[in-house]
Amino acid sequence: MHLLFEDEGDLKVGAVLSSAQASFQVELPGGRRAKVKAGHVLLQYERPAGAQLLEQARREADAIDLDFLWQCAPQQEFGFEELAREYFGRDPAPVQSAAILLRLHSAPVYFHRKGRGRFRPAPPDVLRAALAAVARRRAQEELRAAYLAELLAGGVPQAISAQGARLLLRADRNSPEFKAVEQAARELKTTAPRLLLARGAIASPYDWHVESFLARCFAQGTDFSPQPPHPAPHDETLQLAQVEAFSIDDSSTTEIDDAFSVSRNSDGRVRVGIHIAAPAVAIERDHPLDLLARSRMSTVYAPGIKITMLPQSWIEAFSLDQGRAVPTLSLYLDLDPDGVCVERTVSVLERIRVRANLRHDELGASVTEQALADPVGSDLPFGAELATLWRLAGALRRQREVVRGRPESTGRIDYAFELQGEGEHATVTIRPRRRDDPLDRIVSELMIYANSHWGGWLSELGMAGVYRSQSAGRVRMSTSAAAHDGIGVAQYAWSSSPLRRYVDLVNQRQLLAAVRGRAPAYGRSDAQLFAVVPAFEAAYTAYDEFQQAMERYWCLRWLEQRAVRRSLATALRPDLVRLDGLPLVVRVPGAPPLARGQCVELEILGHDLLDLSVDVRLLRIREERVQDASGEQLLEEDDAVLDPARFALAAEVGPAPAADSRDGSAEAAV
Repeated sequence: MHLLFEDEGDLKVGAVLSSAQASFQVELPGGRRAKVKAGHVLLQYERPAGAQLLEQARREADAIDLDFLWQCAPQQEFGFEELAREYFGRDPAPVQSAAILLRLHSAPVYFHRKGRGRFRPAPPDVLRAALAAVARRRAQEELRAAYLAELLAGGVPQAISAQGARLLLRADRNSPEFKAVEQAARELKTTAPRLLLARGAIASPYDWHVESFLARCFAQGTDFSPQPPHPAPHDETLQLAQVEAFSIDDSSTTEIDDAFSVSRNSDGRVRVGIHIAAPAVAIERDHPLDLLARSRMSTVYAPGIKITMLPQSWIEAFSLDQGRAVPTLSLYLDLDPDGVCVERTVSVLERIRVRANLRHDELGASVTEQALADPVGSDLPFGAELATLWRLAGALRRQREVVRGRPESTGRIDYAFELQGEGEHATVTIRPRRRDDPLDRIVSELMIYANSHWGGWLSELGMAGVYRSQSAGRVRMSTSAAAHDGIGVAQYAWSSSPLRRYVDLVNQRQLLAAVRGRAPAYGRSDAQLFAVVPAFEAAYTAYDEFQQAMERYWCLRWLEQRAVRRSLATALRPDLVRLDGLPLVVRVPGAPPLARGQCVELEILGHDLLDLSVDVRLLRIREERVQDASGEQLLEEDDAVLDPARFALAAEVGPAPAADSRDGSAEAAV
């Protein structure tokens, strides 16, 4: 006797060797013996023997029409032998019963299993929906196979080309297009982005980097939606300050957050004004524009790219552009007779009229320490005022250095990226600029003072704020005041860039409440305020990583456009160097351990714009650093001899606090 039984969902056959009340000992067709529970047996038969039953049953099952079988089936639960009897019109032979059982097992869409050998036909509406789903899956699988074949043959299907980078960045992982690209990349031993780039579905590495960032951080697009309300006219009841204010920014800065003034009190002593644009007078908590700004958290900066936190109309309404009277939160510092010690401070909400927007790149070369020592003879714009601010900035820095326990590092190099053209086709110029010149120091020190002072004032009043602190080298943000060891202040609350940073806007709301004597917008246990901190840090980190990635991209494009084959570099770590004249850090494989600050000559072997890598080879280690004021450090491929006049010191070797490259005020952001 033979048995047809179910074992872990599979149908098997075996010859009975012995039997007991509740089980059988059987020999399987391969010779292996097994114990089969009586409850698992579906059919007992004599012939055909062994695996012949399944072979014959499978052939007969393939010929059974499922639609007809479903129509023949009882509408209630049934056993397979019952259906076999109905289907064949007589008591079925073992092969026929097994054929019906195999067909039922193979069609879960038509027949729902209710137990071993027992089924129930799917209701008509359920069957129609299931068959439609099966048809869709079959069509998608056919599409996937067709797309895969075209990709493997060197082409790119139109459906994939039309989606481009969006196929991977906003991926429906179940779509036939995504599955085809994923499988083709595996079979071709590459990555999906490289495959689409090679086939032209992604236009360029530049597009991939930009679209990847936008997909992560601006999935709904960079336009402001819903359309924000238009800014109302400024409140002219605010007192217009009788000061001659001026700002200091680069020519590319359009969000002018801060300005300065120098005046005299009635007693003849100097009063310095730090004036910060005050959009918080109109953008209150949960204002429609506040919700939009909170969703962005900061303006995004990268070479050739700027995505503002606020709409342009609101920036223009509150930016401290020359000739306009706009609201400001002003911090006035009354100085001692020597003009180096702050004796009294006062914060006021007012309007100021900015007389001039000074541009760093236009004045930086002429505003030197020597010129500020004799401002009358130097013919500098606002020369006397700048000289006063310069003396104060020096005194403020010396005070911070005492707290820090070490002097500030100087000579740090920043880089300006200038693009001519659009997107990947732009020509890039990279200009190094030494930071900490007088204009930089004036702006930086006064912004640090304002942020520290206002943070301390909020803490003294018991009002909540968003603070940035540093201890044991770790920088963190929180809603509690804490020391910032890297800067050397007792507390530090970003408040000076409310047009471009959301935490500054939040802090300004609190400061305006303090100035006006009103209830603060945020309590100390405000859940929304707590949520702002991690959300801002996440967004700010993502924006910073994008900026660094795009700066690295344009460094590689700079090397490419100028066909650079050799360059000098400065060692930062034993195997890590920074190319002179560029903010480009690379590893030198196989190089001996390099001393920090050591100058080396590299051969540029190649680069990859997709993963932003560059391959270099060490040519030689130079005895000394080569310095020159020209800022040029290239070695053309056909140069037979190194010309020292063509190289410049362009890499910071010592540790220094990092300035916020996205802040036109040059405010320190350690």
